[in-house]
Amino acid sequence: MTVDVEDYFQVSAFEKYIDRSDWNNLPCRVENNTGRLLDLFDKHNVKITFFMLGWVAERYPGLIRKIVDSGHELASHGYSHVRVTEQTPQQFREDIIKTKKLLEDISGKEIKGYRAASYSIGASNLWALQELQEAGHLYSSSIYPIKHDLYGMPEAPRFAFYPHGDSGILEIPVTTVELGNRKFPCGGGGYFRFFPYMLSRWAMRRVNRHDGQSCLFYFHPWEIDPEQPRQTGINFKTRFRHYLNLNRMHDRLERLLTDFKWDRMDNIFLKNSKEVGNE
Repeated sequence: MTVDVEDYFQVSAFEKYIDRSDWNNLPCRVENNTGRLLDLFDKHNVKITFFMLGWVAERYPGLIRKIVDSGHELASHGYSHVRVTEQTPQQFREDIIKTKKLLEDISGKEIKGYRAASYSIGASNLWALQELQEAGHLYSSSIYPIKHDLYGMPEAPRFAFYPHGDSGILEIPVTTVELGNRKFPCGGGGYFRFFPYMLSRWAMRRVNRHDGQSCLFYFHPWEIDPEQPRQTGINFKTRFRHYLNLNRMHDRLERLLTDFKWDRMDNIFLKNSKEVGNE
């Protein structure tokens, strides 16, 4: 179970509508929403991985300490949610080193994992995985093995793999279910809000039972916040993707935490990393 800790105004879909220079002037809701999630996970005795923006960590160091004191894993989501496809190798290197050090200084914990903004590592920039390894990360969760208008690498393996051999960084894709020869997303995000809960539960159970694999699920704190400020002037697709079923998300998460067993990424994947295939 993973949470990408970013506020409602930091999502990639709003890049054309909200300038980064305006972020400091907008009402932040990420601290309160993440606190609600910590309460939810504590209620169900579940430990998870939080992929944290450096921008958020700088402003809410108390939230970082609360996350690690509660027994959760802290991982990096980059500093300010810039997609890797928009960065040069040098810019990316500086970003991941800066964010890793920031999170480690605040939390006192080693930062092992990284997730790119909007799953923006794919066939055209696999060099980023080498940069992550050299910066000291042990795993990445930055490739989505589907075809999407904003991201995706459909030819990538569905489950954890070593892109550069078994001595390199471990890449752990978000979960997909395979039907016929096609992959369908079932690892959270907007898809979890769009489709009926029973469909998501069926797909994840199929991955558990048919493939014999753990599922990797993700979502964001703003997805449990139907009262967040509404953006004006956005197109229909963006409005639909961002706001649909926000009022149902919290209850669906409760069901998900009850229907499946969850844990931190490092506990599930790094402890078993020697058994991961090199697909």
